[in-house]
Amino acid sequence: MAERRGSGRRRPGAGRPRAERPDRGGGWTGREFEVAVGPVAHGGHCVARHEGRVVFVRHALPGERVVVRVTEDRQPGYCRADAVEVLEAAPDRVERPCPYSGPGRCGGCDWQHVSWEGQRRLKADVVREQLTRLGRLDAADPLLTGLEVEPLPGGPLRWRSRARFAVDRAGVPGLRRHRSHDVVALDDCPITVEPAARAVLDRRWPGAGAVDVAVDSAGTVTTTRLDRRGAPTSTRVLAAGQDVPAEPAGRAGRRAGGRDWEVEGTGFWQVHESAADALVAAVTGLAAARPGETVLDLYAGAGLFGGALAPSVGDSGRVVCVEADAEACAAAEANLGGLPQAEVWQGEVDAEGLTGLLEELGDAPDVVVLDPPRAGAGPAVSRVVAGTGARAVVYVACDPASLGRDVAALAGAGYRLAALRAFDAFPMTAHVECVALFEPA
Repeated sequence: MAERRGSGRRRPGAGRPRAERPDRGGGWTGREFEVAVGPVAHGGHCVARHEGRVVFVRHALPGERVVVRVTEDRQPGYCRADAVEVLEAAPDRVERPCPYSGPGRCGGCDWQHVSWEGQRRLKADVVREQLTRLGRLDAADPLLTGLEVEPLPGGPLRWRSRARFAVDRAGVPGLRRHRSHDVVALDDCPITVEPAARAVLDRRWPGAGAVDVAVDSAGTVTTTRLDRRGAPTSTRVLAAGQDVPAEPAGRAGRRAGGRDWEVEGTGFWQVHESAADALVAAVTGLAAARPGETVLDLYAGAGLFGGALAPSVGDSGRVVCVEADAEACAAAEANLGGLPQAEVWQGEVDAEGLTGLLEELGDAPDVVVLDPPRAGAGPAVSRVVAGTGARAVVYVACDPASLGRDVAALAGAGYRLAALRAFDAFPMTAHVECVALFEPA
């Protein structure tokens, strides 16, 4: 396994608590007034206007009339507010299924007050807006006008198989208020699968700052206690009614694409229990890998997409998975051990490292798959990817704004958006997962 490591340097001031910024807007914090709610915006809120200023309103819906209470006013051009009274409700408004959701309460969900179908329409609107504004696509493009956010099996509740719960100074677990460090104590989290919620919320965690929890495909629950700096201090595994200490790097089993995968117990994996299956099907379908082709899988994690594509390229093909995290690379090597055409390279996916990797590979990839973090691949990596001349670039995006910026970067480097699918992998929240196919223009 080839290895490339970064410098590990931290920016000055990293890890220090940020000081509260003063009110530098219009002095509206705490003020209440009535607004007509406009379109949905990226980030779980809608846009309204009052006295010439933009108001980003949570807990509202487009077309409603509401009374808002300003929660933040730190910028001259806009402020943030919660809808505290609904005067005219939209048809998609429903009773919240979670008793902890609402203005000033738990900030874990954005759309508890919206029907499941309405949530998906809002998310499709956000994807369209980001790809026209940031990606510079035509709003009349059939890929956008025909876009629907596809539901995943299981409904909008009890889908989350991995979560991080905050812990207050008394050791009580919960989740934080929106844009706050305050912890809202919870007895339950209705979007989290029952075993995970119970493993954390049914006990106290004195001295902890947070608790990570994950449930694998066999129903084994792994909890990892974190200190107040976010460092893991202990891990426990609950299986078959037993509660035992375990090493933090313990592996968990996952299932997707018709086979089993290993991943660190609380390491990265799609949090929705059905998301990995849906994304594997979308990626393999859009990539349409052929026998003898070379596939480059960037930000490969535990090797999910590379492993799913390896059978399609056959023994004469090649799949190269690139991942920075050492534990994820070890899991990927275990997952791909039975696939002789697959290999794992440890290294950062940046323009310099990717250029060097391509020189070492010798063969130009036919297909590039990338699943970058929320910030996206960025223009430099996008240009290097486009420079490979791959016939297909399949991009998995968890943030439509980052996808929009990279659509523009790839277009500038000669690649056009040829197909687009979106999945509701995070019901009750504003997040949406997209899979995009780019082809040489």
